[in-house]
Amino acid sequence: MLKNISKSLQKGFTLIELMIVVAIIGILAAIAIPAYQDYVIRSQVSEGLAMAAASKVAVAEFYANRGTWPVDNSEAGIGVGSQIQGKYVSGITIAAGGITVFYGNDVNDNITSATIGLTPGASRNGDVVWACGNSTFPSGASIIASGVTPGVTAALANKYMPSSCRP
Repeated sequence: MLKNISKSLQKGFTLIELMIVVAIIGILAAIAIPAYQDYVIRSQVSEGLAMAAASKVAVAEFYANRGTWPVDNSEAGIGVGSQIQGKYVSGITIAAGGITVFYGNDVNDNITSATIGLTPGASRNGDVVWACGNSTFPSGASIIASGVTPGVTAALANKYMPSSCRP
């Protein structure tokens, strides 16, 4: 009869087992939260690069038609830099072919006032290619020396840039 009583009393988890589970959840959360923050920042940076696509097309078209780089946004045929805004982008400017994306508005504090630059170059057959951030041009392409101003990348850590923009 004692065997039956002791078996019926041992149901559920002990305090130590529950504390181990809570500790494991805490460790997983401590690892996951910073990784998620980096993911969120990278997605905010990618918004700027997506918005810069129209500027890239305008610069490439201007170069294809005239053989020189547009001096500024208006010469490239796009709006004023401070008026090209998104949720995380406060402006996009063109200076002698180079494009600079400015981050602001609702962006994460880690990249407030950061910029990422896109620099045009030419492939061997004369097509316009782009170097993003701190990356280099693809093999066989180089910066065209006739007055290109590289886009400015500042205050933006490599870990927040897309892999194509890292050195």
